[in-house]
Amino acid sequence: MRRPLLAALLITIAPLTLAPAATAQPAPAAPLAGTRLDLSVTGEVSRVPDVAVISAGVVSRAQTATAALTDNAARMERVRAALRRAGIADRDVQTSSINLNPDYRYDQNQPPVLTGYQASNSLSVRFRDLRNAGRILDALVAEGANQINGPTLSLDKPDAALDEARTRAIALGRQRADLYARSLGMRVVRLVSVSENGSGGMPPGPVPYVRAMAAKADTVVEPGEQQLQVSLAMSFELQ
Repeated sequence: MRRPLLAALLITIAPLTLAPAATAQPAPAAPLAGTRLDLSVTGEVSRVPDVAVISAGVVSRAQTATAALTDNAARMERVRAALRRAGIADRDVQTSSINLNPDYRYDQNQPPVLTGYQASNSLSVRFRDLRNAGRILDALVAEGANQINGPTLSLDKPDAALDEARTRAIALGRQRADLYARSLGMRVVRLVSVSENGSGGMPPGPVPYVRAMAAKADTVVEPGEQQLQVSLAMSFELQ
């Protein structure tokens, strides 16, 4: 008689041991008792860019595709060697495009005539020492680079600057909320919500450029300043 009783106890207890633990539920947000104020604010900071990215390439033309590619590869190797001599790390040099296209001569009322081939090879080069960027560009041209575009200037590590912009945006949001509240004869009770709409950099001012001086033919890269922005959406309760 004791064995059936023990089995019944085990069957009764088993579901209790397998029941999942209750999870804590977040407390619901308190409902608004006053007026809701929604604001869009932007925090800005300025920094001097410390990184420039420039596209440097070589274009070669020849009667045959093989000759165009061979000449292009030889000239591009000289460009790469110049970058290595200038101390540009391999991680800062990246192939961006390689192209081979036929060249045609077009005469009126005549079919196109193949005249040769054009080979091109472009590198994306990151300069971390802007003071020497112009000198390095001049060396690249001397070694055969005949296509240069850029620069695109930026900050290597923008996180600290963006955090400062976020702090400014929050302070600006609170300031504007207080302004609205005073104007309405009310007061700010609490911050209801805040979300980040976007962050990034604006074009530097004055606009950076690569400039060739007529007298000395030296290329100058001027970094200027770059603005970084963070936009927030903030909601406040006014009473």
